[in-house]
Amino acid sequence: MIESINPYNLEVVEKFKELTKKQIDDALDCADKRFQSWKKVSFEEKAKLMRKASQELKENKQEYAKDISLEMGKPIKQAIAEIEKCAWVCEYYAENAEKHLAPKTIKTDAHKSYVSYEPIGVVLAVMPWNYPFWQVFRFAAPALMAGNIGVLKHASSVMKSANNIQKVFERAGFPDGCFQNLVLGSSKIEDIIRDSRIKAVTLTGSKPAGGAVASVAGEEIKKSVLELGGSNALVVFKDANIDETVKTCVQARFQNTGQSCIAGKRLLLHESLAEEFTEKFVKQVRELKSGDPLDEDTFIGTLARVNLAEDLEKQINESVEMGAEVLLGGKRSDAYLEPTVLGNVTPEMPVFLEETFGPAIGITTFKEDREAIDLVNMSRFGLGVSIFTEDLDFAESIVPEFEDGAVFVNELVKSDPRLPFGGTKISGYGRELSEDGIKEFVNKKTVYFNKY
Repeated sequence: MIESINPYNLEVVEKFKELTKKQIDDALDCADKRFQSWKKVSFEEKAKLMRKASQELKENKQEYAKDISLEMGKPIKQAIAEIEKCAWVCEYYAENAEKHLAPKTIKTDAHKSYVSYEPIGVVLAVMPWNYPFWQVFRFAAPALMAGNIGVLKHASSVMKSANNIQKVFERAGFPDGCFQNLVLGSSKIEDIIRDSRIKAVTLTGSKPAGGAVASVAGEEIKKSVLELGGSNALVVFKDANIDETVKTCVQARFQNTGQSCIAGKRLLLHESLAEEFTEKFVKQVRELKSGDPLDEDTFIGTLARVNLAEDLEKQINESVEMGAEVLLGGKRSDAYLEPTVLGNVTPEMPVFLEETFGPAIGITTFKEDREAIDLVNMSRFGLGVSIFTEDLDFAESIVPEFEDGAVFVNELVKSDPRLPFGGTKISGYGRELSEDGIKEFVNKKTVYFNKY
């Protein structure tokens, strides 16, 4: 049995029986057979269904959001916002998929030559608990609109949300087998990837999980896309608007209780404004309301599991032992960890060197612009960076210096259906969203006509 446990009160939300080997085989068979008809469905018809999925999400966002809050502790307002964002990505691909996948004419010495973009089949999605709807929908919407079929292996802790996602597509009228949630544990993933009916795999998660999945996919010569962890820097240069930047940095670090790959996890401050900025930053973090995730006033909930809070507590304590100063927070109770700000953080400390997945941030100061850039690139991660400055020409001039997959100026790093999303280094490879995302799981077929 798989249990979903409410991290706020540690009560069991629901229990789920794992699929048997035969049930898994039947599900994959259903998906494979459905692909044969689904790939022939017109963009117009697929778009109608995808818009219905968007409508279903909007009409029942309270229901779906409540289950997210119960399963992983996300504050209810943020859970509702997550559902609304999923509706947006459905609408985006309903509107743009046909245009993104239109054949591309290329002039050669042929009578006619072009590239067509055709679906490849059943794609396995291995997804995490931190954004239990959004992580799935940013894969599912483009995959289904491209003519592919989706099967989901979600995190065991959010299996009710996983079933709800399948329900969304069923309620919207998608044919049986277009999208299925597989209720099973991680031990079954390897066999599913190796199954000949699975043509590709996408994973959002940790480096070890990504490495394991990519290794198996590589052995089977199957396409994989990995969106892994991040340790994004928030770089505040000396001419930044302090008040506006403080507000953005608080949001960047502490939304979703800090449990986001693209959260700003390292705060790099120019020494000339460090004292004023830190004082205002700590004040705003202190004012964030912690409490029951179902309370509409709550901004900081619990972490999704007790062991996650314990891991973050350990990173904080080890950094303090190495010389970091606790400016705020630092205490834990079960799955709840106080919003924590550490000062005097240096690059060898865990809160700088490692990914911190929760409501904690370390502050590091710099003197020169080059030093700040080097501190950003020192990380093994490369998901994104936010830089804050009033000099936009300066900002644009240093964009090429950063090794990350995204650079945001005077804004937190965020995903947007209109823009490609993905990282470098151990943050993964491949892109999700936009035209780039929908083209990850298609056959880019070269077509060449000669005329005698």
